[in-house]
Amino acid sequence: MKFRLLAGSTALATLLAQAAFADVTPAQVWQDWQDLSASYGQVLTPGKVDDQGDAIVITDLAIISDQGDVKASGTIGEVRFADNGDGSVKITMSESYPLTVTVPAEEAGGNPTTISLLVEQPGLVVTAAGDEVETSYDFAGPSVRLSLTGVEGVKAEAMDVTAAASLVNVAGKYIFAPNGDKRSLNSSFSADSLTLDVAGNDPDPTPSVDGSAAGASALKVNFVMADITGTTSGTLLDAAAMADMAAALKAGFATDGSFEAGKTSYDIDVTDATGNTKITGTGETTGLAFAMDDTRLSYSGSATGVTTTMTSPELPFPSVAVSYAEAGFGFLMPVSPTDAPADFSLMTRLVDFTISDEVWDLFDPTKQLSRDPATLIIDTKGTATLTANLFDTAAMEAAGTTPPGELNSLEVTELQAKIAGADLTGKGAFTFDNSDLTTYDGMPVPTGKMDLKLTGGNALMDKLVAMGLMPEDQVMGFRMMLSMFANATGEDELTSTLEFKDKGFFANGQRLQ
Repeated sequence: MKFRLLAGSTALATLLAQAAFADVTPAQVWQDWQDLSASYGQVLTPGKVDDQGDAIVITDLAIISDQGDVKASGTIGEVRFADNGDGSVKITMSESYPLTVTVPAEEAGGNPTTISLLVEQPGLVVTAAGDEVETSYDFAGPSVRLSLTGVEGVKAEAMDVTAAASLVNVAGKYIFAPNGDKRSLNSSFSADSLTLDVAGNDPDPTPSVDGSAAGASALKVNFVMADITGTTSGTLLDAAAMADMAAALKAGFATDGSFEAGKTSYDIDVTDATGNTKITGTGETTGLAFAMDDTRLSYSGSATGVTTTMTSPELPFPSVAVSYAEAGFGFLMPVSPTDAPADFSLMTRLVDFTISDEVWDLFDPTKQLSRDPATLIIDTKGTATLTANLFDTAAMEAAGTTPPGELNSLEVTELQAKIAGADLTGKGAFTFDNSDLTTYDGMPVPTGKMDLKLTGGNALMDKLVAMGLMPEDQVMGFRMMLSMFANATGEDELTSTLEFKDKGFFANGQRLQ
């Protein structure tokens, strides 16, 4: 339900934010807004249109958006398009207006859920300038606030819930230009801060599995993010064309964007029959990036300087604290067939991860293991040749269990796993012969090598045996296996070169297959 709600509210918010999609006169602004709305399946019904020559004033403008299961509607008391006298148009709207979003019932026979919202945007001004081919839209306002005013049609109707999201010192720019049957978009956005506040009380929660009453519960959430910036660019199609993603990408749909933020803090407080649970945390930076077109799909995220602390009556100790210096993920993959091999990549990073001693003490009460920060890094890239479009449902179903492409190359640019005093590092690169799928039972024949280095491994295994966490006979078997693949090159240091060549597998020059 949350996804459908987000889709519906985002569609309506996009329409309202793009009220300035206009030309250089008030009449062109108003007409362009209507054309844009119609292209996205939205209906505009003005209560009154007052053409004053140098300005057009719309009163009681009703907006209805029907995105399949999700329906959204709102009424703006006044929208004014005023000629600035210099070839630009100033657009202002009512300082507040209501929105209603309706989503279908989650269960058969249930009632749909209606969510009532209020948008407040005092002092928001949008300025349109340019010509009929390319028009830029600059907007700025001291604040924008979206608050929950009511929820109807759900079982928790008795819940007392308040929620609001606020942006401070909002500014940005859009350049939205027609391009045949498509539209190109370039935009930027910034805000000094984002604040989210949620509070709720449930005096009569759902009974537990055994039928007993769970007792009243309460929730409070405060989330603050500073120094927000974002960019978006792409080629957009109308709503009908977007129904089939594979066709839309082939027709030219593309999007590329990024989001960055500075310091973040959050405070979550939950009270129920078991007591009070509290989660607090901070972060230094946050980042997201995404891109999609007819050749590729990519997504990545990162965070730095994160700390989180949790207290709960259900924990076996007073609190638990977690922190890390850096975390990140990212992937790039081809989505449609190409004549030549296409790039892909996959990355995950967790650097200097720590957890409080109370957790360590559960399995290491005598503190035998090193509690230095842990790190996990896997960074790979390569090339692949697709034989089917990954967004083409019919083609993917027809392929069945057959892979939709071929792996051509793979490179491990960085590998590190460091924990409890042991540190494994490595890197390597391989190519694959897809003409031979018999040597390795259906897998293409690889050629290449991987260099690995392990330090502190023997000391860690000794400590695990002494702690009773690993049987000694299993550790002996593991060490015998390591001796087949690795060479001792220093005090508690092992290195290994694993190589595929001539359709065989070698470890440190010795053929094992």
